[in-house]
Amino acid sequence: MTARRRNAAGPVEKPTRLSFSDVIMEAVDAVLSRPTRAALTSLGTLLGVAAFVSVLGLTATASGQISASFTRLEATQVIVEDQVTGDDSLAFPADAEQRIAHVNGVRAAGVFWDSGAGGRQVSARPAARADEQQQIRVVAASPGMLSALHASISTGRSFDDFSRRTRQQVCLLGATAAKELGITDLTHDRAIFIEGRAFVVMGIFDNVDRMPETLLSVVVPDATYTALWGPPRPAEARMLIDTRLGAAAVVASQAAVALRPDNPSRLHALPPLSPTQLKSQVNDQLQGLFLVLAAICLAIGAVGIANTTLVAVLERVGEIGLRRALGGRRHHVALQFLTESATLGLLGAMAGTSIGIAAVISVAWVKDWTPLLAPETVLPAPLVGAITGLVAGLYPAWRASRIEPAEALRR
Repeated sequence: MTARRRNAAGPVEKPTRLSFSDVIMEAVDAVLSRPTRAALTSLGTLLGVAAFVSVLGLTATASGQISASFTRLEATQVIVEDQVTGDDSLAFPADAEQRIAHVNGVRAAGVFWDSGAGGRQVSARPAARADEQQQIRVVAASPGMLSALHASISTGRSFDDFSRRTRQQVCLLGATAAKELGITDLTHDRAIFIEGRAFVVMGIFDNVDRMPETLLSVVVPDATYTALWGPPRPAEARMLIDTRLGAAAVVASQAAVALRPDNPSRLHALPPLSPTQLKSQVNDQLQGLFLVLAAICLAIGAVGIANTTLVAVLERVGEIGLRRALGGRRHHVALQFLTESATLGLLGAMAGTSIGIAAVISVAWVKDWTPLLAPETVLPAPLVGAITGLVAGLYPAWRASRIEPAEALRR
């Protein structure tokens, strides 16, 4: 009885299946049959992934260089300040540079203060009219100050300890201040007039690594400044110390005792700050800005893939109907179009990853930097493109799976 029932019912039909290899072959064939369209469709994903890889790579590379520059400058700089203790005398002794030079690790040092935010009246001609005078910041500095700034003398020379001891009315001009005063060279003796007093211009300096605002200033010997305009107010004078790399912390701990062994509490040394916070801010700002651009490129690529896949569905209605009539199920059709869109995204992402890596290496080579490419940035990039293509193909695949065979074959 059981056998008859089985025979009467007929043979049991095996469910149709679509193997993984069949899906891949169908998707690759569909892509290769329209190579131009496939290339244009993958272009958006290519640009998005290329932007993604190059942005993260260039951000890491550039921030590494910024951090290295910051470390070299800030890690070799110590500032010594005058503590406000009720004593109006200058906290730094006259031989402060010589005293601090005996501390191991010090390369250069200089005491300085300035005339304040308002500056002083400076002109290039004697008895200049009020409209010919300019408000320029006047900085009092000891001879070692320019060396501590890493300034280079473009014209002339710097003043020395003799000029300081004899209180000569000489000065140095920052490059920007010299341009404002109309002084471009020192082939002939040049002088400027600070509040009517003549100062011989000994040199013009530029390219300072520290305190770039000094390029807008007139620098005079500190002893000359004190003789003409009096000593600085309490806590105005400071010392800038340039140290060897790695010696800043030790120099900061010994500076007060070396300068004022009689009263070290009068001075306070500021060791260099850690560059970690600055590096983190640079990374966050650069990555946040450019990742938005990469996301926009990926969104554009996803829209392009979705549009092209939807057009392909409309063009291949007959093919879809024939496939359904031959036993293909809805999920088979959907899987085929999803695989096609994911393949387009993957191909574009692989090309974009290659372009992004090449861009990072090229920029680093031109800038003489060390390229930094993290594996967690490069390796997931093709997967990001494939997922983008997969998401973009969801709606077209759903549309294709809803096509009825009879209706498709009638078209």
